Amino acid sequence: MEVKIGVQHAPREIVLESGQSAEEVERAVTEAFAKKSELLTLVDERGRKVLVPVERLAYVEVGEPSGRRVGFGAL
Repeated sequence: MEVKIGVQHAPREIVLESGQSAEEVERAVTEAFAKKSELLTLVDERGRKVLVPVERLAYVEVGEPSGRRVGFGAL
């Protein structure tokens, strides 16, 4: 599952491939806000943790990973 996280005052978004389902990621984000937790914690496919301060979250986008395009052909 591809997850994009926008962080306030940061020029680039955080992009990670997570082994978690869309529902699990959504639940983690919702719980981070509901519990007034200070950090949103997600785990990528390699087992690395990504910690983002909840107060700095701009958006979280969850979607299927897009396949890489190879070549110059028009679709």
